[in-house]
This record gives sequence, structure tokens and C-alpha cells, in this order.
Amino acid sequence: MLDVNTDTLRERSLEARKRLLRISSAANSVHIGSSLSMIEILEVLYGKFLRVTPNNINLSNRDKFILSKGHAGLGLYIILAQFGFIKDVELSAYAKDGTKLAVHPVLNSAPGIEATSGSLGHGLPITLGMAIAGRRNGWNSRYVVLMSDGECDEGSNWEAIMFAGHLGLDNLLVILDYNKIQSFGTTSEVLELEPFKDKWEANRWSVKEVDGHDLDQLTSVLNSFPFETNKPSVIIAHTVKGKGVPHLENTLESHYRSIKSEELDEVLATVY
Repeated sequence: MLDVNTDTLRERSLEARKRLLRISSAANSVHIGSSLSMIEILEVLYGKFLRVTPNNINLSNRDKFILSKGHAGLGLYIILAQFGFIKDVELSAYAKDGTKLAVHPVLNSAPGIEATSGSLGHGLPITLGMAIAGRRNGWNSRYVVLMSDGECDEGSNWEAIMFAGHLGLDNLLVILDYNKIQSFGTTSEVLELEPFKDKWEANRWSVKEVDGHDLDQLTSVLNSFPFETNKPSVIIAHTVKGKGVPHLENTLESHYRSIKSEELDEVLATVY
């Protein structure tokens, strides 16, 4: 496990946002907003929490991370590149002919990609299975899945939520990127999730809420994992879709829009 200082993670977050815009523009790819909303979460996970590095990636008892919201795969690839899992030359080929890095992550396409994801509603059930296996093997591993709020419309997730609470899997951590916008509108318009915290607690989960862009809050809450013995943990991270690019923030457009080459420099100048 690394322990990268917060100032460095803040600098890397800005760097990641700019790199994401450059690469997505070159590939003419979308889902920018979904990647931007989770940058700080991933920076803290890999910089301060996950006990996994390029050197121990083949150990069976390593911590495992799954990005369930696979449409934001580029955001994960960029963070993995920052931490040495993916080479820059591979990252630059993202979404191009012959690449290993498809828009949605594919198992074993690169070190650190633990599952094929993007078919929403699958990431948590997969991670649940890993957590059960880890417990049975007696491993001290942590199993972390980052989910979108929109995919909480999927029934398969609620089956897994009920089962994990029933089993008391305190080696399992869900982080919810709660940016409150999904593919066809706001979550409150499409399918209301509130009272969100109460639903998790009713299924025997221990819940904490944070600002998903505040590196100190994220570090503090992750340091308290597991939140309770014999309960799985969930962090509801309140985020902004399109975070860091002013004209994309809190917009449905950021889910679908690509950045054209002729506007890239102008957009990059606004990133914070």
C-alpha cells in the first residue's frame, strides 16, 4: 500500500482531468462526465488505501478493486497509468483499432483490471463473490467496488446488497459515485433513490456519507474501514458529474458529448 500525500494527489487529480480530456478528444469518445466525477475517489483509493501495486498484482490475497460503472473506464485507465499499472503508450491507444484498452474495461486487458464491466448491475455481485471467497480462504483482503447511482436501479444489485448484509461481509466496501445524473435524466426524475442511506442500513450495511471530491474526507472515511464489525460498508460519495470542467458540470450533456479537437485548448484552459 502506498501513502501518497494529499497535495500530490490534488496535483494528480488536475493532471488526470486534463489527460482525460486530451485522450477522449483524440479517440472521439464520450462518458466524460462519468469519469470526471470519480477522479478524487480513485486517487485516494490507489494512493492511500488499496494494498495493490504493480509488484504484487499477481498475489491471490491482494486487495481487489472493480469499477462497476465501466462506461467510465478511461478514468480508471488514467489513474492506473499514474500508479504504474499501464504504460503511457498503451494509454495513448485508448479506443483505437488494435488497442487493449476498450471503452469498457475487459478482464486481463491490463494489470489492475479485475473484471469485465459496464453491463450495469454486475460489479457488486462479482465483488460480493470475491469477498465470500476471500473470507473462506482466510485472507485479510479488502474488496472494493465503485458503482454509479443510476445502476442502483438494477435489481441484481439489491439482491447482492441483501445477501452481503445477511452474511455480514465486513471485507466488502461499496463506494457510490452519487452525482445524481444518469443516462436519461436526474436520478430523482428517472427513479428516485432517496432515502438512499436508510435503504442500505435496512439491509444491514454500515453507511457513511462524504464529499466525493474532498481528498481529506475520503482519506478519513477509508481509514475507518470496516465501519462496523460483521457489516459490509458503503460510502455514499456526493459528487458532481463533469467535475472540474465548468461547462460540463451537472449536465446530462457530459454523459454523451465528446470534446472536438478544435475546442480542446479552450476547454483545457478552464479545467480546475
